[in-house]
Parts: sequence; C-alpha cells; structure tokens
Amino acid sequence: MSITVDTSPQLLAFEPRGPVSESLLRCLAGAGETTSVPAAARVAVEKSTDVTHDDDIQLALFLLYASHYGSIDGISAECEWDVALIEARTVLETAFEADLRARVPVPDTPEPQARAVAKALFELTSADAGPSLSRYFAKRATRAQAEEFLMQKSIYTLREADPHSWAIPRLRGGAKAALVEIQADEYGSGRADRVHATIYAKTMRGAGLDDAYGRYVDVVPAITFASHNAMSMFGLNRRLVGAIVGHLAAFEMTSAIPNRLYGDGFRRLGYGEEVTDYFDEHVEADAVHEQIAGRDMAGALAEDRPELLPDIMFGAAACLTVDGWMGEHMLDAWTAGRSSLREQATA
Repeated sequence: MSITVDTSPQLLAFEPRGPVSESLLRCLAGAGETTSVPAAARVAVEKSTDVTHDDDIQLALFLLYASHYGSIDGISAECEWDVALIEARTVLETAFEADLRARVPVPDTPEPQARAVAKALFELTSADAGPSLSRYFAKRATRAQAEEFLMQKSIYTLREADPHSWAIPRLRGGAKAALVEIQADEYGSGRADRVHATIYAKTMRGAGLDDAYGRYVDVVPAITFASHNAMSMFGLNRRLVGAIVGHLAAFEMTSAIPNRLYGDGFRRLGYGEEVTDYFDEHVEADAVHEQIAGRDMAGALAEDRPELLPDIMFGAAACLTVDGWMGEHMLDAWTAGRSSLREQATA
C-alpha cells in the first residue's frame, strides 16, 4: 500500500469533499466571500442522510474549528470571528449535536453526588464488550495498519488535551482544580519534551511518518473528524461544559488498558521506545487520571451544578459511542483486508 499525500500542510493542499467544504476552502484561501458558506452549510445539512459520517460536513466543521485552535497553516486569524463563518459553524454543529443526541445511548442519570457519579461513569465505561481494536492491534495488526492507526489518531493526538482545555475557565472549585491537574500532566508538567502531543509527534517520526499537523487530513474518513469535532463542539460551547467534562472523564477511564495493548502491538511489530513511549506513558498516567476525572472532576461538577448532570452523562456516552464508531471503522476494514483510509488516498 502506498499513501499519496501532498508535501505541503498548507490549506490549499486540502481536497474538498463536497459543496460546503469546497466553498469554505475557497473562502479561507481568499478566493471567495465567506457569505456564501452558510447557505452551502444549510444545503449540506438538508441533503445529508448521516451527518456524523458525512465527509463534506465533518471536514467543514473540522476546518471551522481549526480556525479557533490556530492549528492549520493558511487560515487567517481574522477568520476566527467572521460572522458568516460562525453562522455556518452553528448550522453544521446544530445538526451534528442533534444527530449525536438522537443516536448516542445515554444511561440513567445518577444522583448528583460525587461518589454516585463516579460509580455511574465507571459502570458506563466498563460495559462495552464488543470487538476491540486494541486487542486486534496487540495480536494481529500489520505494519501498514500500524501506520494507518497513527495517521488516524494524529487528527486529535497531535493536539492532545486542547479541546478539553476550553472547559478550564468555565469551571470553578473542585472540578476546575481536578481538570487542571489532569491537563497539567497532558501538557508535560512543565517539561516541553513530555507534552503528550510532542511525544506523539516523536512516535510518528519513529514510525517513518510526517508529524506536521494536518498532513493526513486528506486521507482520513469522516468518522475520524467526527471524533475530534465532538470534542471541539463540546469544548467551544459554554452551554455544553457538562458534556466536555463527561467526555474527558470517559476518555481517561478508557485509556490505560487500550494504550498498554497498543504499546504491545508496536513492540510485536519491532518498533522501539521512540514509538512505544507515548503508549507506555498513558498506561501509568491515565490509571491515575481516571480516578480524578470520575470523582473529583465530573462528580464535583455534578454536586456544584446538578443541572449539568444529564450533559455530563451524555458527553461520556458520546465519547464512547463516537470513538467506538471510529474503532469499528478501522477494525472492519482491517479484518476485511482493506485499508481504513479513504479509497482515493490509497493504491
């Protein structure tokens, strides 16, 4: 398998996937008026039969969110608060949120007490008994599949922790302190070389891949964007602060064991410490984080603001569901002998 990727991470290298992403890319590159994008967004939503798996919508949302992160070269800072682009983003994310709320199975809401919330979250995150991408990866993944895995994960992990950090100024008290404690570890506890996104970049280089953010945008499917976009949507909207807290809680509670298995898989394939360091780091760190996230962060927030508890549980369930869909996409492709990347990107 060979992967064809443009050698420049600049915005103009990205391939549109439909009318709204085409209109948006043209405007972001300075070749069109942003006022055309909201209408294209409305048409895209009206025509879509599956917003979460819609390539055009999810790429457009990813690019609109990238304007807030400053993560993609070529997007002017002036675009961040362009009224028409904010309108387009609202159209797309309203449809995306509605799709998730309709499709994500959310458990019953526990009592707004830290212990009860933590217990409910641990029960939720331990309930999945379906096919496991990490178990497949540990025992059966090929080197080509390992490279695909790293490309898919790079959309979030080269920006690891950033979506959840939007919640910091929106919290107070114990929940805020717990979130900052988790995020401090994610950002290396003061050591630039131990920032998790930096360690992941080293992993990609060790596997012979490019670590420039956005390099693999053209080859990943819509569900990969959807996983990142859900975090961005929850984090950037203050009304969804409960959802981003629940998302992070579930994210941390389901990290340690899969990362151990991913590390085992890379070792089985002959990769060295420069590749496995990232996964080994998360085995230890996230075993601690899951306790802080469940009780001290999500539980404390529920006690402080009980009205947010339904969204805490929704955010946790959405994390498991959307990331599960992403994992199923890769696992289904690999077990069928196909690439998990977009067909036009492979040969």
